[in-house]
Parts: sequence; C-alpha cells; structure tokens
Amino acid sequence: MTRLTAVARALITTFAALLASTAPSTTAQAGNDPKAPKDFVALRSVDPTIIQEVRYVTPHNFVGERIDGYRQPICILTRPAAEALHKAQRKLLRKGYTLKVYDCYRPQRAVDHFVRWAEDLDDDAMKGEFYPNVDKTRLFADGYIAAKSGHSRGSTLDVTLVRLPAKPTRPYHPGEPLAPCFAPQGERFPDNSIDMGTGFDCFDTLSHTLDPRIQGQQRANRLLLKGTLEGLGFVNLAEEWWHYTFKPEAHPDTYFDFPVARKSLTSAH
Repeated sequence: MTRLTAVARALITTFAALLASTAPSTTAQAGNDPKAPKDFVALRSVDPTIIQEVRYVTPHNFVGERIDGYRQPICILTRPAAEALHKAQRKLLRKGYTLKVYDCYRPQRAVDHFVRWAEDLDDDAMKGEFYPNVDKTRLFADGYIAAKSGHSRGSTLDVTLVRLPAKPTRPYHPGEPLAPCFAPQGERFPDNSIDMGTGFDCFDTLSHTLDPRIQGQQRANRLLLKGTLEGLGFVNLAEEWWHYTFKPEAHPDTYFDFPVARKSLTSAH
C-alpha cells in the first residue's frame, strides 16, 4: 500500500466516523420517543389468550402500507380497559369463542398518517376492498377519517369474535386482487372472524352495528359481541360494529403519541 493510499484511506475513515457521530441514529431517535403513562399495559400481560391481529403493522389496511408509529404487532391499552376485556374473554371462552383485536391504542402520528393519505386523492390503491362505494373526497365529511381518534386516549379498541378452535388467517400479499369488504364472507378477504356482515375497517353504512340490512346470523354475531362488551363497561360506536371504548376513560382529554412497541412501556413498570 502506498503512503498516499494509506493517507486517503485514513481520511475517508475519519470522515465516515465524523458523519456517524453527527448524524442522528435510529437508536437515538427511538430513545427520544415519548413513553406511555404507568397505567398503560400490554394486553398480553393481562390476557394472553386474546388473539392479536394488529392490522396497521401490515399493509393490509385501507392505506395499503404499514402505518406510522406501529413498530410491533401488540395491543396496548389502559389497565382498566385491558382487565375488562379479560373479563369478557372469560365469558366468551365458555361459549366457544375468543376475542380478536385488530387495533388498540393508536398514536397520534398514525392518525396524522391517515389524514395525509386521505388528502392524497390520487392514492386509491385499496379502494376496491375498504371503500368501494365511497368517493375519497367524502372521507372527512362522512366521518371515516378525522384529525383525532379516541384510540389515542388508550381505552378504545377494534375487536371481533373467532370461533374456537381458531383457524389462522392467511397473510395478505400486496398487489393481490381485492374483494369488497361487504361481499359475502366466502368472497371477501379470508378472516378467521365469525361473519359480522362486513370486514374490519369497511367504510360503508353496512358497518353500522344495527344496520337493518344485517340480519340472521350476522346480526346475532354482532349482538353477541355488543352484549358481552357492553355488559362490562364498553360502549360501541354505532357506525362501526368493531369499535368499543371502555368507560369511564382513564384519559378522556389526552391524545398520546408514544409508539406501539414494548419499549414504550418499559419506563412504566
């Protein structure tokens, strides 16, 4: 190796080290994330039997990509909400069902991601499944997207029922053909949930919990979920059969932004 080459390599190494020391690392950025208050818990620590299929960690959602702030596929809730859900699970297990959560605590940065997506009228990649009959210009006016979400307060979750023994749900493959979320159960994306009349996050009036067009077993399934949860302090959002909030909320006026990750809970325990 010539002296010139050695000097050049030393300079390059020094420059690279300087860049590394001045550039913000992902580890450092993660260390600056806000933490959850002490009364937030991982649902699995309260009830490990409830199925967790956190959709916003995956591209199988109305945006079509992983959502900001979802770093791990875990359900985080305030402890009172998690304990009430555990009580509901015990009742349902005796009837041959298990709860399955699609979403729990949702950071504000995820809600901001939804808003940016809704404002981009050219991005309709997932329309065929999640909002076939809704023009994207109507998402805010019709209440499907908002700048704030009760999920960010920590006591709200999206949930369904699965008959035992639970069969796995196959993974979604980006780019695969989409079927409307209100199609007959055998035609829409396969989900091990019992038939609720629509899929999760279906932007359609058929998702209204008591929509009169939903009858028979589909209505009975919705009412089983509703009756069980409401008997333990949860309140259903009438426009979404899957959406429940435990009352009274521990943080009724605070919208948190810590990431969905186990690390968010480490300082709280």
